Amino acid sequence: MPSLINSKDQMLRERAALAIPGGMWGHMATRYLGSAYPQFFERADGCRVWDVDGREYIDLMCSWGPNILGHHHQAVEAAAERQRRLGDAMNGPGEVLVELAELLVKTVAHADWAMLQKNGTDATTACVTIARAGTGRRKVLVARGSYHGAVPWCTPSLAGVTAEDRAHLIHFDYNDISSLETAVEQAGNDLAAIVVTAFRHDIARDQELPTAAFAKRARELCTAADAALIVDDVRAGFRIDLAGSWQPLGVLPDLSAFSKAIANGYPLAAITGTDRFREAATKVYVTGSFWYGAVAMAAAIATIKTLRDTNAISQMTTAGDRLRSGLGAAAKKHGLSLRQTGPVSMPMVLFDGDAEFRKADAFCSAALREGAYFHPRHNMFLSAAHTAGDIDLALRAAEAGMAAAAQVA
Repeated sequence: MPSLINSKDQMLRERAALAIPGGMWGHMATRYLGSAYPQFFERADGCRVWDVDGREYIDLMCSWGPNILGHHHQAVEAAAERQRRLGDAMNGPGEVLVELAELLVKTVAHADWAMLQKNGTDATTACVTIARAGTGRRKVLVARGSYHGAVPWCTPSLAGVTAEDRAHLIHFDYNDISSLETAVEQAGNDLAAIVVTAFRHDIARDQELPTAAFAKRARELCTAADAALIVDDVRAGFRIDLAGSWQPLGVLPDLSAFSKAIANGYPLAAITGTDRFREAATKVYVTGSFWYGAVAMAAAIATIKTLRDTNAISQMTTAGDRLRSGLGAAAKKHGLSLRQTGPVSMPMVLFDGDAEFRKADAFCSAALREGAYFHPRHNMFLSAAHTAGDIDLALRAAEAGMAAAAQVA
């Protein structure tokens, strides 16, 4: 694979450095990932992406989650194009807004109503606002290290954030019932909500599925306090269970936040809620210039119906099992020890004895040169477009990655 030096990608980085603070912002800034990673991409299709220098990769990030059916899925693109010809951001929403809200109410187990936004931060923040409006209380419990978005109340960075922005947050440890109970006691009669991610997916650490006991206790504590149980399903929504990621645990939240996969790459988010918080949802003021765009809503309808009517979730699980097994075998062959955690369709792959991620960086850089886009510290994503053949190609690239990782002292 050619070097990125003197490449189109490098030239774009140099131009971006003049026009954009730091050259790139947020989690897509590849300066944290090493020189092998391209910053800019030209196109995508199915489970493949091509960078601006024409290099092709098996996509194991799926745009950091949004592409659940694969890039340019035919049914989704057709629905979006039909709506685009009618109109997108108009003086009011299209009919598709009502259709999508109805579909979400039919699909998500706890949902009596739905509201739409544009990204995950919009949705999680709206859930917190509605919980406070509905309870008349202030305290919100969040797990240490959990990511819920990028505004002052929840951003992982403290730059520009004041103590007042987080004055009413109380922290607990995910899956730790005693820690959660202590936090509830600390909130006292001012508890508005407990916010939990679908599973523990903090960056650069092993992923952790919720225990049934923890999920049920969170539900009991909220019910007893008449507070809102909020499941942040932004990352995992529609990949584990269409009815909600905690549905298999038999736990229904009061409010849920969705985004990423809801429209297969089109910008959209949603919150769903129970009738307990319906009136509160009518009182809060949440809106945005493009929140009523009809094209993304049409894409979401097609995405959810395709997920509903096909075996997409089981396809992702099958692909994930194949990837996990193959990576484990490759690591063993090279004398490496892996920790593979989380749902197999959202794999996290870390190396034992690799606190500084030197093995992970070597693995990912070598695999990237062989045409597979892995991530060294963040959970990855599979789509329904990943076939057994695609996974096998990724595993061939991973073989080179394991060989490189094995050379790291």
